[in-house]
Amino acid sequence: MRVLVVTAVPAERDAVVRGVRAAAAESADAPEAAEVSVPGGRTLHRVVRPPLTLDVLAAGVGPAAAAAATATALTAAELGTAGPGAAGPGAAPYGLVVSAGIGGGFTPAPLGTVVVAEEIVAADLGAETPDGFAAVTDLGFGTVEHLPPPALVRAVAEAAGAARGAVLTVSTVTGSAGRATELLRRHPRAAAEAMEGFGVAEAAAAHGVPVLEVRAISNTVGPRDRAAWRIGEALDALAGAFRDLPPALATWKGPST
Repeated sequence: MRVLVVTAVPAERDAVVRGVRAAAAESADAPEAAEVSVPGGRTLHRVVRPPLTLDVLAAGVGPAAAAAATATALTAAELGTAGPGAAGPGAAPYGLVVSAGIGGGFTPAPLGTVVVAEEIVAADLGAETPDGFAAVTDLGFGTVEHLPPPALVRAVAEAAGAARGAVLTVSTVTGSAGRATELLRRHPRAAAEAMEGFGVAEAAAAHGVPVLEVRAISNTVGPRDRAAWRIGEALDALAGAFRDLPPALATWKGPST
């Protein structure tokens, strides 16, 4: 199976690649690795760990950049224009898209832990009204939620020792206790907050590909305190998660399970 892993920034991409390569290095077969160009001037970092091929892409920050880059990579794979070694016409397309990176955690997700999304939610897509926030679905448009395959979520969370819950996608990172409280009021199952998952999920859904989101917690959602962030530890946790995930991904039988 071919898996597209989409991160926001190169540091997250490199952590994912490091984790997958570490897992492969522990097996009898050394991992194959390559860099593959895709339209838009981006580069996929490809790691082959049979029976998986993982293409890891740093898409940019925010849901719009994530959606555009994910859609471009999926289309390139389908058309066979993702550089040497890419699937050409008639070859197997991506079987899964994973949004991955670090993010803020809602209590009780402590720093350095990993969260796997049971729901990928656009938490601030909507309108402010005199009665408070109204989601875009309340206005009669679109969607604000994508649901990853439950069996895959369970398998990945177990493999990575991760928590499960809703992961909120926001365009503005939460920086106050008041907003954190309001988000939890609207989304009581929220475990983490990040900026790309919903964009990745929208692109995956448009191509009919299942989606997953994996986040390592670098900070607590609430008052902005950069001194308390643990980005290095979160990147190490992200690498650790992707060291443990390939067997769970390889044994997954598809969205029907």
